[in-house]
Amino acid sequence: MCGLLIEHDGEKVLNIRGDKDDPLSTGHICPKAFALRDIYEDPDRLRTPIRRTASGWQPISWDDALDEVSERLIDVGRRFGKNSVAVYQGNPSVHNLGTILTAPDFVRSLRTKNRYSATSVDQLPHHFVSYYLFGHQHLLPVPDIDRTQHFLLLGGNPLVSNGSLMSAPNMRKRLAALKARDGQFVVIDPRKTKSAAKADAHHFIVPGRDALLLAALIHRVFAQNQLELGHLADHIHGVETLQTAVQPFAPDQVAAAVGMTTEAIEKLADDFVRADRAVCQARLGVCVAEFGALGVWFATVLNIITGNFDSAGGMMFASPAVDIVANSSRGGHDRW
Repeated sequence: MCGLLIEHDGEKVLNIRGDKDDPLSTGHICPKAFALRDIYEDPDRLRTPIRRTASGWQPISWDDALDEVSERLIDVGRRFGKNSVAVYQGNPSVHNLGTILTAPDFVRSLRTKNRYSATSVDQLPHHFVSYYLFGHQHLLPVPDIDRTQHFLLLGGNPLVSNGSLMSAPNMRKRLAALKARDGQFVVIDPRKTKSAAKADAHHFIVPGRDALLLAALIHRVFAQNQLELGHLADHIHGVETLQTAVQPFAPDQVAAAVGMTTEAIEKLADDFVRADRAVCQARLGVCVAEFGALGVWFATVLNIITGNFDSAGGMMFASPAVDIVANSSRGGHDRW
């Protein structure tokens, strides 16, 4: 998502650098961008389709390749059933305009249940939670990192990922700006990541126990009578049910299980509530755990019940260049 300036002479790349005029990345560039030239010029890069034969790999034309793929997909489906074909789409699929436009219809035409993607092992719990909380799988709120005063992050490493799901290039600069305005960056992670090393506080947690910790934070909010629904009060239902559900998960009841002290958990909740503008995000480490969806749901709910949702410096919905929500299915699950 970083703006790039690429100097070239015909098909020869001369230089790649960050575009300072890009409003999102403001000149930031990561190693992936520098590596574009290496990929482009790599002598082992495929420049034409190839077919495996008894005597080795043979170059073939695009027309022959497309015909053969189509014929074999149809043949395999007829002989072994439509689910004998599996599809995997990696992250680059959503960074390519042609793939974005054509892949959905192609995958649907295969009529297979075996469909996997980077989403399957990354942010699927976020889609699941958005489906139930907001009514659409693509209504994915993101932290207002540039205006928050307290950033609580579970299972994320934005100094490496540039803010996965957050779309915030140059996280080093953004986190430095947070500290410069006397803000706090708190990381919950079972290992000391690059981001944790730069945090104001890093709490180690037993892997897979994030949902327990978040339930305890919500319990503390209720116990201290710190509920704040603000302008969303008329849109929120089930607060009493939530309070009852987290009743067994007081900080002293979960401390041993999550690997933190009762005092540390209570301070974590109190600091979050006292901040002028705070935001909690649960990322990859939470998503890939056993209770990933519950963890993401608790993190989102924590923002909601403390007045840090749909407000500056909290968790907010973006204004996208292309409105995917208006032009796509609200989603679903348990189809099979």
